[in-house]
Amino acid sequence: MNDKIHPLPDDTKTLQDMVLALQSQVESLQDEKQHLIEQFRLAQQKQFGASSEGHHPGQGELFNEAEAEVEQLDVEPVQETIGYTRSKPKRKPLPKDLPREVVVVDIADEDKVCACCNGELHKIGEDKNEKLEFIPAKVTVIETIRPKYACRACEKDGISNTIKQASVPASIIPKGYATSSLLSQIITSKYQYGLPLYRQEAMFKQYGIELSRKTMADWMIKSQLALQILYERMREILLQQSVIQADETTLKVIGEEKTTCYMWLYCCGTDSPNNNLPDAVCSLMPNIVLYDYQASRSGQCAADFLDGYSGYLQVDGYQGYAKTQATLVACMAHARRKFVEADTAHRVAGRPMSKTGKANMALNHIQKLYRIETKIKGKTAEEKYRIRQAEALPLLIQFKEWLDKSVLHVPPKTALGKALAYSINQWPKLIRYIEDGNLNIDNNRAERAIKPFVIGRKNWLFSNTPNGAKASATLYSIIETVKANGLVPYDYLNYLLSEIPTLQPEQSIDHLLPWEFAKR
Repeated sequence: MNDKIHPLPDDTKTLQDMVLALQSQVESLQDEKQHLIEQFRLAQQKQFGASSEGHHPGQGELFNEAEAEVEQLDVEPVQETIGYTRSKPKRKPLPKDLPREVVVVDIADEDKVCACCNGELHKIGEDKNEKLEFIPAKVTVIETIRPKYACRACEKDGISNTIKQASVPASIIPKGYATSSLLSQIITSKYQYGLPLYRQEAMFKQYGIELSRKTMADWMIKSQLALQILYERMREILLQQSVIQADETTLKVIGEEKTTCYMWLYCCGTDSPNNNLPDAVCSLMPNIVLYDYQASRSGQCAADFLDGYSGYLQVDGYQGYAKTQATLVACMAHARRKFVEADTAHRVAGRPMSKTGKANMALNHIQKLYRIETKIKGKTAEEKYRIRQAEALPLLIQFKEWLDKSVLHVPPKTALGKALAYSINQWPKLIRYIEDGNLNIDNNRAERAIKPFVIGRKNWLFSNTPNGAKASATLYSIIETVKANGLVPYDYLNYLLSEIPTLQPEQSIDHLLPWEFAKR
């Protein structure tokens, strides 16, 4: 370390320059210090703090991307008056379509006598209560016998020239013993409920069945190959939609050269079917969720999947999507998330620090925009466009003026400076949602759609081979699309895996699409 103190120059101009240079250096070091402190606090928050972004009221689950769930009692408050008013929980009734076994618990006949006059008691009413009985899965062996028939008159040397026998019933796995119901159970257990194959292997052992995970993995790949035709048809229909949302997440595949691969997601429609709309309208708005496995995050992956698509593509700020031919729409939730991080970085022990007021001002601006979205939920695209133009557009103009003014007074390396820069850089795409009533204010539909894969990934951690990852992409696509159309995945898969082997090469598969199956 050099502790030598250099003499100061006598020239006043030189001294002033030195002071200005030192001031600039101090400001730069202070900004760098503040940036490091913010990063440290954000890391602490990510590791130990609550993940919810919903501390601003009125926005609900739109911003809560955490996988932590708030435990809530499944009850409805009922007012009961007993001298005073209090809330009494009321349990929701069990579904009426479930099979019911009626058990009558009655008193003995000799007790149906009045204790006072020995007269016969008569029934004046009854009390009922319901309990839910669970019957474990039933495993059955289906033995198929195909008799052979021959003509004795045509026999020569004990060999008949005429032998007739029924053909083998069509099956996804002709030489295997997996029925469509068994395949549906394994697929839904893994891809709907995140149950790895090695755990399913242990479950089957409880029934005395030796079913290895290797065998089940082979069945998954064969099922994927059979269902690929449906996946491709849904992709064709997806590319016909005016709006598509997309997202991507990491995936480890042992058989790939790259350490990190990606599962891309493309979706349209809503999280669940809108039963209030006419069938003619619903047919124009299919709920489709498709996964696409790729070994990289290159924008060319999205460009290849969306080849020829020129509609709206709503995504986060990842620049790779710019390689597509689509008109990009940004996500307001991502812009908001940057300001939430800025707010978190500036808070110590719950007390706001400098600049936090700006972050909260941005969050309040965005909250007003989401209140408009809440108000127009369920309205037609034309009504949404009209209301957004009248109410959201003035707020957006005001927000942009505030952003341009604030960015001049905030160091760019701070969390708040980055939040401001993100919104300004994304602004043309960020406000594009007011151009068309079919667009959403954010990309949360895609983020919610990709979450089941993220949760499942935590259970099985990785895929062994690229073929396994591709099979997962197809089967996840079927499961999530079925759920988005309000169907039970097991029932639909059981039907689908029974019908696909019977299709003729020239036969259309449109009647097998989930939203068509829902009409049955």
